[in-house]
Amino acid sequence: MELAVIQDRTVPLNELDSSFLDRGLFFGDGVYEVMRTYSGRLFALDEHLERLERSLREIWIVGVDIPALRARIIEAYKKTGIDNCCIYLHITRGSAPRSHAWPEGIKPNIFMMFSHIEGYERLHRDGVKVLVAEDLRWKRCDIKSLNLLPNAMAKKIAHDNDCFEAILTDRRGDITEGASSAFFAVFNRMVVTRPLSNKILPSISRMFVRRAVENCGLEFAEKTLNPLQAAKADELFLAVTTKDIVGITDFHGKQISGGKVGRITKMLQESFAEIVKKNALKPC
Repeated sequence: MELAVIQDRTVPLNELDSSFLDRGLFFGDGVYEVMRTYSGRLFALDEHLERLERSLREIWIVGVDIPALRARIIEAYKKTGIDNCCIYLHITRGSAPRSHAWPEGIKPNIFMMFSHIEGYERLHRDGVKVLVAEDLRWKRCDIKSLNLLPNAMAKKIAHDNDCFEAILTDRRGDITEGASSAFFAVFNRMVVTRPLSNKILPSISRMFVRRAVENCGLEFAEKTLNPLQAAKADELFLAVTTKDIVGITDFHGKQISGGKVGRITKMLQESFAEIVKKNALKPC
């Protein structure tokens, strides 16, 4: 008899709930998005769904109706009563007996989770410490894949060293991005970040940071930096969906901007907040 063991429970394999046969569990075979609301208003929903659609296409998952999914997100969110909400969504290829090659006609599995976003005023005010860690991820970081073990390990290293984030570096020693954030440096009035490629995620927050930069009359440049160059920046900051723009005050032990959130970073935080006010949508 074919069996499955779940904790201390043994069941016939043919009676196993299909959720235990999800290819996302076996192979990380899926993609995800993290979206949010501000004061009951959805922000950048369509931008996130466009990226989700691209991620699905890049790993050959078919059969997901994006307009219907959008409606389901809105419908579910309205039931939460949460003003500042984190919306986590993942889609896996589906459930099937474990095999690297998937069967034809497999139906995608969709999971959503809605939770409170805790206040982050202190992070905006005081900034954060970060450290540098090796980027061990795969070669398609432009896909928002469920395969996040290298990110989680880097984040754990940061946490164990009393840091908010790990800034990842590739084999050349150049900075790619944060383990769960986009990374930016400020030199005079120029905001610098790595060019988009397969090595980094096309961050939605990055898109709006660029708009904030332009609204502030600053220059936006796409350049590759190594940690030594980044440590010489006037200011450094991160962009994260659930926390917006967060200043870096300590970069791998090097004090940045006098150990305080820099003037340009503060200006961009204010500009980002204005963009949110103008673009966040009340769910219909």
